[in-house]
Amino acid sequence: MSDLTHIREIDRVLSGRASDNHRDPLVLDSWRRCVETYGLDPAKAEAAHIVTDTELRLHREQAERLIATARSGLKSLFRQVAEQNYVLLLADAKGICVDSFGDPRFEEELRRSGLYLGSDWSEDLAGTCGVGSCLVTGEAVTIHQSDHFGIAHTPLSCTAAPIYDAHGKLSAVLDVSLLRSPSPKSSQNLAMNLVKASARRVEMANLMAMTRRDWVLRFSTSPEFLEVDPEAAVALDGSGRIIGMTHAAGTLLLPDTGDGLIGKRIDALLDMSVDDLPDLMRGRPAEERVLRLKDGRGLYGHAIAPQQARVAPHRSALDIPAPLANLAGADPALNRLQRRAARLAPTQVPLILQGETGTGKERFARAIHVCAAQGRALHVVRCTAVGSDTWQSLQTAPSGTLFLKGVDELDPTAQSALLELIEQRTDFRVISSCQTDLRADDRPGGFRADLFYRLAGDVMILPPLRLRHDIDWLIDRVLRRHTAKDLSLSAAARAELAGRPWPGNIRELESVMDVAAAVAESNVIDLPDLPMPQGTQKSDTQSDAALEALLDACGWNMSRAARRMGVNRSTVLRRIRKAGLSPPA
Repeated sequence: MSDLTHIREIDRVLSGRASDNHRDPLVLDSWRRCVETYGLDPAKAEAAHIVTDTELRLHREQAERLIATARSGLKSLFRQVAEQNYVLLLADAKGICVDSFGDPRFEEELRRSGLYLGSDWSEDLAGTCGVGSCLVTGEAVTIHQSDHFGIAHTPLSCTAAPIYDAHGKLSAVLDVSLLRSPSPKSSQNLAMNLVKASARRVEMANLMAMTRRDWVLRFSTSPEFLEVDPEAAVALDGSGRIIGMTHAAGTLLLPDTGDGLIGKRIDALLDMSVDDLPDLMRGRPAEERVLRLKDGRGLYGHAIAPQQARVAPHRSALDIPAPLANLAGADPALNRLQRRAARLAPTQVPLILQGETGTGKERFARAIHVCAAQGRALHVVRCTAVGSDTWQSLQTAPSGTLFLKGVDELDPTAQSALLELIEQRTDFRVISSCQTDLRADDRPGGFRADLFYRLAGDVMILPPLRLRHDIDWLIDRVLRRHTAKDLSLSAAARAELAGRPWPGNIRELESVMDVAAAVAESNVIDLPDLPMPQGTQKSDTQSDAALEALLDACGWNMSRAARRMGVNRSTVLRRIRKAGLSPPA
């Protein structure tokens, strides 16, 4: 179809006449939105919309948990379709591509077409397209060639399926696209089946990862693939109430409404109670594990017991918003801070984030802001370079979050100006970061007590990297964020990184991984690829409690603890005996 013919068809549809090409109704609805709502022009051959590197990094950070969960499934799907020259895109809920797989031989052409990291496929920018139309409709779609609104995209064929989170909210889109494809739209039927199945498996993996402490009931309409590839699942708390779900669970359990499962009791939907779940575990033939719905329909069920000891419901990861949840793995100290921050985020309580350089204070502040932003502005003030013009500009700035980076660097004059500002601008929610305890400031003049109590609604102390329990998780996260290549670490390199003292904390770790990713000659980063440690860490393990905290962070691995402390292993053992410490049972 020529560009002129395409534009005339859109004009014909918008004037109320029928399309000659038997377009799907969702395509025609999208065309109308493109013109009547977004004001787009199909005749403009606009280039792909690509966000900046900074914006992409923020989107990838917020989608980090999803990317990690989806990557295995995406690799499997790409292996199935790579020979047909498909490219895979994972877009977040705003339409930004946060992960992709494609043939490196066509990289430049993929970039130009927007089938690459950082492309914005939201419908209001890109017009009718796979990702954008999927986000609007919430359904799997194929936007094939001239189904696209803009003439720049009409050579493409895009098939996309939505990915819903455990609460039933659309959180991402999985898309498979071709730069060029056969003309019949039916040629994409197999792609549709594959992308829908992959999206379902990503939802299942996400539910399983988020609800390890709870019962999960997986079910299918037939028993054959119940245990290996079920159609849907729900997570249940101890009382049998649904606390998580995959999207298909709504269709199977409540076909008339499709949603509203969260909070319902399982015995209100099925002729069973939570006490019957052990009978649905492995050990009985799948065809005997029949679930009877209240309307008489039957399903086959497979129950999975909690994988960890149950804790109080408010401690569940499901209660922590994604921007905060993405900041830490299984680290007790940070997990407590995440839960506390999640409860404080919607309030106007001023916060102080205290910690060594590079511990992630600014990221923590930004995550708190994002959790409660609701379109409000974020104003970042770097206190080491503040001047009178800074305070003046903030007098007329829009309301929102005021993040004071390095507030312990403010001189007495700047402290007075800040106190005056926050007294006048009560619409600012103030979050401050500092490296030292402001109450113990021994500089001449010190830190004003009246200002401290204005800033310190709550003080949160971020642990240094050497005391974190989740360093393996953090190493993998930094590696994924800082390179588009599919890299892994050798066991020796991982052990070396886990044993370093990290005086520069996360910032130093990021720098090390940037260097290692750049110099690695294969897909495996090994010891020679790691730069030498820079600087030393002053020992902070003089007290018995501090020594025990470091040992806990190292999993009581004496060699690792010795390397972090910069002493011999025998010294660590001697201090353990002297303090009377012993590993936890």
